Amino acid sequence: MAEMVKDPRVMKKAQAKVREVFNEKEKVDEIYIDELKYLKSVVKETLRLHAPPLLLPRECGQTCEINGYHIPVKSKDIINVWAIGRDPNYWTEPERFYPKRFINSSIDYKGSNFEYLPFGAGRRICPSGTLGLLHIELTLAFLLYHFDWKLLNKMKSEDLDMTGYLE
Repeated sequence: MAEMVKDPRVMKKAQAKVREVFNEKEKVDEIYIDELKYLKSVVKETLRLHAPPLLLPRECGQTCEINGYHIPVKSKDIINVWAIGRDPNYWTEPERFYPKRFINSSIDYKGSNFEYLPFGAGRRICPSGTLGLLHIELTLAFLLYHFDWKLLNKMKSEDLDMTGYLE
């Protein structure tokens, strides 16, 4: 929601699509959630920039070489999901919140696209990722359908702290 509040054009577009889909319905319901392609791309882009696991611990199952580095079997490795989501080798304008990058994209949450790992990958992928996504999408659809959102009292989008740390 915060990323959309920072970019009112994205907010308005997502809100218009949600209101269009649910306008004639009695309530915001999961059976129509697949019609919200733009909202789904907003969620994907948000999870690219703000992935729940910043780091993924792994153990190497076999000796291998990656970019010239020898990785012995049983070595403990940490995958930096935060950095991968911002890697300019994979993402154009990686620091920019740009949901359109996921429209008509085959990149998904299933862990087979290693440039996008919001729920990890392989045997250790988050088992509740699909359920979590549904909750995020339904909650956002509900909030966008029923409320108009904006920054308070002339607050600028640059002033919105998205670092996520506690003081």
